[in-house]
Amino acid sequence: MSKSFLIVGASSDIALELGQRLLSKGHSVTLLARDAHRVQPLVDQGAQLIQGDALDKEVVQSAVDAAKENGEGSLAGVAHLVGSLVLRPPHALTLDAFNEVIHTNLSSAFLTLSIACKTMLRSGGGRLVFTSSVAATLGLMNHEAIAAAKGGVESMVRSAASTYSQRGIRLNVVAPGLTDTRLAETLLRSDAMREAAVGKIPLKRINEKQEIASTIEWLLDGAPDNITGQTFHLDGGMSQISG
Repeated sequence: MSKSFLIVGASSDIALELGQRLLSKGHSVTLLARDAHRVQPLVDQGAQLIQGDALDKEVVQSAVDAAKENGEGSLAGVAHLVGSLVLRPPHALTLDAFNEVIHTNLSSAFLTLSIACKTMLRSGGGRLVFTSSVAATLGLMNHEAIAAAKGGVESMVRSAASTYSQRGIRLNVVAPGLTDTRLAETLLRSDAMREAAVGKIPLKRINEKQEIASTIEWLLDGAPDNITGQTFHLDGGMSQISG
């Protein structure tokens, strides 16, 4: 059965993979992205684009409304894949730069959560998936800003999962480790850096974007109804076991 899904932050590598997977199964997909060029291949396949900033309340509302309309009054699921990465120690990070990381990662997640849940309450429920990072669980050098932001996302989603548990809304988080995407290019720009990064991962390899996208797709469209408030650590064991 065809369902309607919204991807917020749709121009990321993982989002593009997720959109492709949902479209290939015949679902309606609405994309909220700033970079129209990056998502054009999905638009060519029938996805609807709402261009704008995920921190703009009116833009997010328009995207949610469009996805609901595509679903004939029902929004089945939302994936929030907005992210940024600033790696500096606290003594070299300004308050403005810190706040920008919080705003981009956490405030945009709250805005999506707030608007999407209001719509889902009216239509009988739905599923939301947010993205965190291994840095929210494992202390990593120079990751203070992103750790604070993503730790906030995880805590917020756990609370929201409780708030909406009796209203048919299921909320979960995926927390990837280092993944081979544009966002990670600065961490993988040399063979030595790549080797050092892989050495910290028990499975001794970097995530593929398909692995993250397939987990998000499952949480949106295949996972049992009793899964909510969970953080899925997609990090090759890095946050949980020694390698």
